[in-house]
Amino acid sequence: HVQLVESGGGSVQTGGSLRLSCTASGFIFSMYCMTWFRQAPGKQREGVAAIDSDGSTIYADSVKGRFTISKDNTKNTLYLQMNSLKPEDTAMYYCAARNYHCYTGILSRVHEFYYRGQGTQVTVS
Repeated sequence: HVQLVESGGGSVQTGGSLRLSCTASGFIFSMYCMTWFRQAPGKQREGVAAIDSDGSTIYADSVKGRFTISKDNTKNTLYLQMNSLKPEDTAMYYCAARNYHCYTGILSRVHEFYYRGQGTQVTVS
């Protein structure tokens, strides 16, 4: 069965960095569009970044230039390098997968990612 397990969250000060990881199993990881999205208490889910099977990437304006999404198909692992963190980045971060290509606008349609993990908390103070 499909499983996505996030790790790497924690508490950091403003301006700090974190690297999130998401280990996938149960599907052909290399062929899926993968995303990181986040949700803070009382706020809507926000797609942060996505990476397609060919390695092309999409970023939300709020994180562009600060976050980098990447993947290692040999390890079935998705990453999110987060630099210059701000208090407004505080949220639960989730990885998710869909078995179709990414497309422009996919970050605003997070519900199209069928599989998702349990999340990892990021707190910036």
